Amino acid sequence: MEIFSIKSVPTTRWSSDRPLNLAPKFQTVFMLCIGLALFGLGESLIITASVGMSPWTVLAEGLSIKTGLGIGLLTFLISLSVLLLWFPLKQSAGIGTILNVVIIASVITWSLPYLPHPESYFLSVVQAIFGTLLVGFGSGIYLIANLGPGPRDGLMTGCQRLTGLAIAWVRAFLEVTVITLGWSLGGTIGVGTIIFALGVGPSVSVGLYCIAAISKD
Repeated sequence: MEIFSIKSVPTTRWSSDRPLNLAPKFQTVFMLCIGLALFGLGESLIITASVGMSPWTVLAEGLSIKTGLGIGLLTFLISLSVLLLWFPLKQSAGIGTILNVVIIASVITWSLPYLPHPESYFLSVVQAIFGTLLVGFGSGIYLIANLGPGPRDGLMTGCQRLTGLAIAWVRAFLEVTVITLGWSLGGTIGVGTIIFALGVGPSVSVGLYCIAAISKD
């Protein structure tokens, strides 16, 4: 299906012409913030579903077990390490790279106390699936803004450009690799972890496809 075979980030009339743009259009920044807010809300839904953490948190937990450092600090250090991988991939940072960290963290902090903690296992899995869809859809929106991706999405788009593979498969491969590494270090995985790893790539493709289609109207 075309929706799952997207190999590049589409450009719309409100996309920035370059990631390093210090004076973007209001509409571009607005859409960027919407995408990041949806991303953060999706992450919160996965956390409160309590059926497994997202892959990068599994990695941070595994490294925490081995090093004794806190998960928060290790999440920050992992982000820095991922940014270093941008150099050989020739990725460009921008306002969106900074706002990615600020907005997503703020939305997670604000939303967690208000989100449901399902008592039913079935509802927990449904919530984890919905959270994964929101993360992927939000990623599609802010990537199209073209003001610089977050560390992990920049790694995804850089690897896609290098390999020529569809974005959905590149993202899924990266997430499964991170899960495997985190689990081997002692990180905790669950059904929600698997849902995220396998579902976020296709969800990003859906977001890219839908937003690009809507923007053409």
